[in-house]
Amino acid sequence: MRILLIDDTELNVSLLQHLIKKIPEYEAIAFTNPGEALDWCIDNEPDMVVVDYIMPEMNGIQFTQQFRGFVDYADIPVLMIVQASETTVRQNALAAGVTDFLNKPLDNSEFVVRARNMLTLRQSQKRLNDHHTWLNEEINKATAKISAQEQETIFLLTQAIEYREPHTHAHIQRIANYAKLIASGLGLTLQEQDLIFKAAPMHDVGKIGIINSVLLKLGKLITQEFNLVKQHTIIGHKLLSNGNSPLLQLAAEIAYTHHEKFDGSGYPRGLSGENIPLSGRIVAVADVFDVLTSARPHKHAWSVNEACVYLKKNAGSHFDPACVDAFFRHFNDILAIKKRYPDDHVNG
Repeated sequence: MRILLIDDTELNVSLLQHLIKKIPEYEAIAFTNPGEALDWCIDNEPDMVVVDYIMPEMNGIQFTQQFRGFVDYADIPVLMIVQASETTVRQNALAAGVTDFLNKPLDNSEFVVRARNMLTLRQSQKRLNDHHTWLNEEINKATAKISAQEQETIFLLTQAIEYREPHTHAHIQRIANYAKLIASGLGLTLQEQDLIFKAAPMHDVGKIGIINSVLLKLGKLITQEFNLVKQHTIIGHKLLSNGNSPLLQLAAEIAYTHHEKFDGSGYPRGLSGENIPLSGRIVAVADVFDVLTSARPHKHAWSVNEACVYLKKNAGSHFDPACVDAFFRHFNDILAIKKRYPDDHVNG
């Protein structure tokens, strides 16, 4: 462990270095210039600081104020050497972050005792910090394991849909990436973007509850059949809403609301405007663009330009205008994703 000594007088520095030798396993790093000491602190962390108050270029309080400005240096003990009568100095020093004081003339025995006490405190702090670091690492490991299990659940559920509708693999890849870009364009945090990226692939998971004769029908659906297909939003919500994690809760929300329309004419509940959760409004834009520009056995793909015209025309009726704007804010990235995940070949 290292003790940083700062005093503008060489003789005082030599005395302090001599006293430090009485404390085993500690190394003294000495400076007569406080500015040079601060420069050393940029790349080196002391375990304790001993600084004189009276110095010509920068006094001990000014040094301490700058020292406390370093990241992670708030808890390092600072001992300041002052005159016993300097009450105001002591008050200002405490406010600047000084831990304790040594009086001039220096009492050698008192210095060694106080230094040992401060260093014992520092060791305890470091052990506590190490424990916190270990604990955080363990929590992160446990969280990562839970997240991996959730991702496995998502993969299995989306794979179940893929067996029913073979084209869905590339579709869910694109939807996830489109949704993340829209979330970014809306200013959501990186954590929120990542969560919607992971949850969006489950938007149609409820289709596993729709019979094949309807789900895979090549011709136009009659009213009764379309009403049956609409149930996939409710089925998906019921499948996912029993999960307690933020990921599965968001996935349930998306499954339930991505077919709602901004003007209230969507399904299953006819929500409108901001009553539709933002996640549902985001995935609505991503889903419709992808469905329009993808070929299916019962339909030809629209051109990208035609789909863009549709999105802009229906902003404010079908879609949240802010989500449409966010979509076009990242349009070059949207096109890159569409190219990266084609229906006939999907990169892993």
